[in-house]
Amino acid sequence: MLKTYKYPEFHYSRSEDQDAAPPAHHPVLIVGGGMVGLTMALELRLKGVPAIVLEQGETVSDGSRSICQAKRTLEIWDRQGAAAPMIEKGITWNIGRVRHQGNELYSFDLLPEQGHKIPAFVNLQQYWVEEYLIQRLSALGGEIRWRNKVMGVEPHGDGVTIEVDTPDGPYRLSCDYLIAADGARSQMRREMDLAFTGQVFNDKFLITDIEMKADFPSERWFWFDPEFNPGQSALLHRQADNVWRLDFQIGADADNEEEMKHENVIPRVKAMLGEETPFELEWISVYTFQCRRLEKFRHGSVFFIGDAAHQVSPFGARGGNGGVQDADNLGWKLDLVMRGLAPESLLGTYDEERIFAADENILNSTRSTDFLTPKTPVSRAFRDAVLSLAQDCPFARSLVNSGRLSVPATLSHSSLNTPDEEAFEGQMTPGAPAADAPLRHDGREGWLLDHLGGGFKGVFFGPRGAIPHHLDVGGVRIDILCVGDGGIEDVQGWIARRYDGRPGSFYLLRPDQHVAGRWRRFDEEKVKSALSRAVGKAS
Repeated sequence: MLKTYKYPEFHYSRSEDQDAAPPAHHPVLIVGGGMVGLTMALELRLKGVPAIVLEQGETVSDGSRSICQAKRTLEIWDRQGAAAPMIEKGITWNIGRVRHQGNELYSFDLLPEQGHKIPAFVNLQQYWVEEYLIQRLSALGGEIRWRNKVMGVEPHGDGVTIEVDTPDGPYRLSCDYLIAADGARSQMRREMDLAFTGQVFNDKFLITDIEMKADFPSERWFWFDPEFNPGQSALLHRQADNVWRLDFQIGADADNEEEMKHENVIPRVKAMLGEETPFELEWISVYTFQCRRLEKFRHGSVFFIGDAAHQVSPFGARGGNGGVQDADNLGWKLDLVMRGLAPESLLGTYDEERIFAADENILNSTRSTDFLTPKTPVSRAFRDAVLSLAQDCPFARSLVNSGRLSVPATLSHSSLNTPDEEAFEGQMTPGAPAADAPLRHDGREGWLLDHLGGGFKGVFFGPRGAIPHHLDVGGVRIDILCVGDGGIEDVQGWIARRYDGRPGSFYLLRPDQHVAGRWRRFDEEKVKSALSRAVGKAS
């Protein structure tokens, strides 16, 4: 256990369901109370969907694990009411630096423009993230059953029945939908005998978290072939509570047990930081790169999310962040289907959209791995040539790959999108996640994303009163936000610039804040048709 963090204790409590016969039934059960499962539970709770989390452990993540919480992930948690303490506690950073041997090749800024509520990245250990998510879920009345380990899964025509092991013995539950969020070693995958295919890379990496007080800036530092780890790579990040993440490439033939011994880790750290820098070891792990996924993420009434569905290497911070976006995608679809406002076929688009996103993450992760660990003499020669040119030749910097950092997928090919009929500039294409921007509303400063999400929303560039305040199609409501007289004020012009918003332009946004369609002129019938398409109805 870590010295700088006091693990909360969550005790097992017997449920009345354990005495039920036949098995008690719940609309949704979530297997796994980690970062992704908790996000899923929060999303459903906020929509009024009853869901119970079954977690085999009795505390939060052991070790810092996922530390880089990306902008889009934080925006999702912000909508759920959980992000503020994370941002306050964590280490905000935008700048990364890439070095080769003793030289800095270049630096980059992940958020070079102003006008965003949420920073590009916040470094915060997974145990803190989970603790804040648990606090938020508890405040909303959500239920987590600790030391409840799911040992059997029986899908059937109208739902799923599971067997759960507890300190008081096993019991059974049934549900309409089961969400497997039980991580890379998913018991649910094993119970359903599902193949987890892809590529496992040979090279090994040593992670250690240390506690130290240092005046290094809050930046991401990456080294190729540094003198303290010759022929390999290394990484340094700062986290909350004066904890720092160090990552050393150690080679395919390294002995895991030997590498993790304190007497072998300490010299590595001293070689990086200097003999006189005081520190204490907090957490040590050895890992290999893995890029794998299930063939399908939905299996009838069972949905796999996060590492249970797909796994990537940690360089790029695409694992946990991708999993949170899985939950964001699935939550609103389950809500509409369970309320009878969308057809069951809408749930099929979870596979369509999130497999696309997972493949994008796997592609980027694989490319990073291939650059970090060249497999052939030719690829190594190419990598070394790129590094030698990058300091003086800007074109070569785009070829350097120390991990393409997490960005949300633009679901451009989704069947839920309504294609453009007219030309727009910028990145807010159908399928894109909505960009934030500052605004003023009722005399108060605020942010655009605070007015979007949770349900379908419209953004109209024109005066309030020029079009209806809301539309309703088959019980699904669109609340319309006007950017203009009587509506919100685009105080710095960022909304118009980011959305190419001209007078009369209209955007339709999904509950997960992705663009569903846009038009240069508001046309009520076209918007209603796009809404029908966005909820999975033929249009």
